[in-house]
Amino acid sequence: MIVGYARTSTIDQTAGFEAQLRELAAAGCEETFQEQVSSVAERRQLHAAMDYVREGDIFVVAKLDRLARSVLDLMAILQALERKRVGVRILNLGMDTQTPTGKLMLTVMGAIAQFEREMMLERQREGIAKAKAEGRYKGRKPIEAERRHSVLKLAPEGAHAGRHRHPTRHRGSNRISNSRYP
Repeated sequence: MIVGYARTSTIDQTAGFEAQLRELAAAGCEETFQEQVSSVAERRQLHAAMDYVREGDIFVVAKLDRLARSVLDLMAILQALERKRVGVRILNLGMDTQTPTGKLMLTVMGAIAQFEREMMLERQREGIAKAKAEGRYKGRKPIEAERRHSVLKLAPEGAHAGRHRHPTRHRGSNRISNSRYP
């Protein structure tokens, strides 16, 4: 069976998400797991897809960065799938782990992708530092007053209130943007 996995970091990335779904369908995916969460968040659908696949199946993603956030993460995912004897295909790279060359190339490409990401973050930090020094950096846009009020109202309930680890998770916000508000 060919099983696909599509992910974008936010629900605002509709075009990229739809493009992934089209590519996975064109690749013959019989079952597709999809989610719109950051790669650092818990990726429930990725775990569900990895639980779903069986020996002989092919696990397909449109792009490498949709699967893993680092070489360590990529290797853990690949090893888990390899233990189940499941092949992995990365469509935009034309890679398939069912061959020794495919495994090698995927590992190398994962390292390059992580390097590229770290370089981009370094340039971003340098740009922010320069903008701050020049007095041009404004930071993240503040949240609306209504959302701020609802988050502050939930805060006394603590991190374990309900099914959410943090009161901001289901409000479309995050701890960092809310930390500015006492």
